Amino acid sequence: MGMTAVFRAAKRASLLQVAKSAVATIAAWLVAGWIVQGQLPVFAAIAALLVVQPSVNQSFAKAIERSIGVIAGVVIASALGLVFGSASWVVLVAIVVAMLVAWALKVTPGTGNQVAISAMLVLALGSSSPEYAIDRIFETLIGAAIGIVVNALIVPPVLVGPARRDLALLGGELAASLSRLAAALESPQSSHAMQQLMLEARLMRPMRDAAEASIAAGEESLTLNPRRSAHRDELRELRALIEKLSPIVTQVIGMTRATLDHYDPALSEEPAVQAIAEQLRRAAHDVRLAVHLAEIEPEPAPMTSAVPALTAPLVVTAPRSGHWILIGSLMEDLRRIHAELLDEG
Repeated sequence: MGMTAVFRAAKRASLLQVAKSAVATIAAWLVAGWIVQGQLPVFAAIAALLVVQPSVNQSFAKAIERSIGVIAGVVIASALGLVFGSASWVVLVAIVVAMLVAWALKVTPGTGNQVAISAMLVLALGSSSPEYAIDRIFETLIGAAIGIVVNALIVPPVLVGPARRDLALLGGELAASLSRLAAALESPQSSHAMQQLMLEARLMRPMRDAAEASIAAGEESLTLNPRRSAHRDELRELRALIEKLSPIVTQVIGMTRATLDHYDPALSEEPAVQAIAEQLRRAAHDVRLAVHLAEIEPEPAPMTSAVPALTAPLVVTAPRSGHWILIGSLMEDLRRIHAELLDEG
């Protein structure tokens, strides 16, 4: 791992997010400075900066975390300041006590750090008087509230685009995997080609995980979001589609694994295998159709028909004795794929 990977993110935040953080920080500084006289509104600016998050719901959670941490830290610092005075060593004691209190209460790491930081800032920058402590708490609440308002009013983030993109990639790869498996069953394959087929099928697992994570992030971004009504139905469709495609991913990987384990070049001569390959192509068609109907792909791949191709169960003749285990396994997995695509599962 390079040195830059320690402090550089794989993806930068949007410029809009930076602008919203700047607006919230400046607004918190001005408003808190006008309402709370006497001290620079450092606590308000820090609260606003931390509260602006990728979603409104996360902003609300961060505001609670920040507020609780500041209140606890200010109370600890004020109590220690009143008892021991303003000596420099009291700051160190306050940090240790704050960390122990956070540990005892089992708060989140972010809240625990905030307790210690707030205690340190109160003793290092101000005084231990009750008035000063109350002002800092009020100042923090102002900054947190402004951060939430700014994030909610200025183009509140809706993470539907990444969810749609990742699900489109998964649907495309799933259809391609079905087509590749069909081609492998129709003609003799080398050992290297079968291993490559297995590797490509396994790549669908991280793609499925990425799509599920993106949809979850999209759903989370709608919580407390003023724009949620315009995107709720779309996220519901994406969730329904990932729940349909996810079991099919598992079935296709299993079918590929079974084919690799029991592969025989003479397998392609089986009439039943040729019929299964045709059904796999029909399944690939229906996967593309499902993705298209959910409006995941702006320009879906061309399809021969907009009607689902898997319309009837597959009936085959008895295979050779050496192939019946694999063919039976493929037929059962194909039945499950058929049920998922037609919502019969």
